[in-house]
Amino acid sequence: KTCHARRCVKRCFGLASGRSGHETLTQQPQTRGKMYSLSSQKKFWTFKTEQELAELRVKQNVRFIAKHGASMTEEQRQAHFLSADEERLLLKQYELQLKEFCKRFEPPMPKYVVGTAFHYFKRFYLNNSSMDYHPKEILATCVYLACKVEEFNVSIAQFVANIKGDRVKAMDIILSNELLLMQELNYYLTIHNPMRPIEGFLIDIKTRCNMSNPDRLRPGIEDFIDKTFLTDAPLMYAPSQIALAAVLHAASKEQENLDSYVTESLFGSAKDKLPVLIEAVRRVRSMVRTIELPPKDRVRFLEKKLEKCRNQENNPDSQIYKQRMKKMYEDEDDLDVMGSSYHMNVSDASLDVSQLNTTNPANMTID
Repeated sequence: KTCHARRCVKRCFGLASGRSGHETLTQQPQTRGKMYSLSSQKKFWTFKTEQELAELRVKQNVRFIAKHGASMTEEQRQAHFLSADEERLLLKQYELQLKEFCKRFEPPMPKYVVGTAFHYFKRFYLNNSSMDYHPKEILATCVYLACKVEEFNVSIAQFVANIKGDRVKAMDIILSNELLLMQELNYYLTIHNPMRPIEGFLIDIKTRCNMSNPDRLRPGIEDFIDKTFLTDAPLMYAPSQIALAAVLHAASKEQENLDSYVTESLFGSAKDKLPVLIEAVRRVRSMVRTIELPPKDRVRFLEKKLEKCRNQENNPDSQIYKQRMKKMYEDEDDLDVMGSSYHMNVSDASLDVSQLNTTNPANMTID
């Protein structure tokens, strides 16, 4: 177990050699046997700077306004639409709501499911404007998809039981947005969260440090990880870097010093990688330390502004949306009838048509 923990920690930072990709700890289901360094998360969804993320968000804002405000003057656009900064502020509020929704979810939701949902939510709004797709609807869909991908088995009925209000309507919205969400994620659904490297660090600390009861760091670690979800750290840093930042933060809260552990035990044979790691840890801790909660009065104002400027084609309460969905369902019914007729003609004329549609694709588990 001790040697295994050391290999895990080394692999997290790319210090291991050989066939380490097949050496695993107990972990979230879909990441077993896979390395972050080879993942789609690192290749397509990890960004170098906050400026790069800001530019992507501004791009979506400008694109939406150009499309839906073509006949407006510049002054009218500024008064009617959300600015990129206003969108960002509003999305921060919905990240807080996402956190609270997962916290009170029944049955209790594992932390790695929460982390995956946050990744999906953040990624979606790098490619879309909140004026196009309302965050409250995408939020629920992100959590539902995360439950599926992470094999946290809850039915759609169990899921919407955690939502206040019209649950039938919530179910329809979630299932209608599920494919859209996967498309906007480019079907890269596997998420590497910090939870696995955290366990590796704690086991390693128990065997190579003189710290008494390293498990007392867990509350501080969990609190730190919860806060990273409210920053851009998951989009910029490796899970192992975030995990180490959490461990070091929790250790400092307990008046413990792990500097020698990091410099000698972890990077004793790879000191050239130490400066990059130190800077990453410093930046993650700084991002957590400087979190600012959105002012409630400002959020209320932006919520009202969003209701006026949002794309009505994607608003479940609008007539345009209802007509579009009605047409889509009618087209699907026509296809079902055609398919049923075909199967009855070519196979078994006595076959009960109701047997041809016994599954619901929207509730299939994603591997």
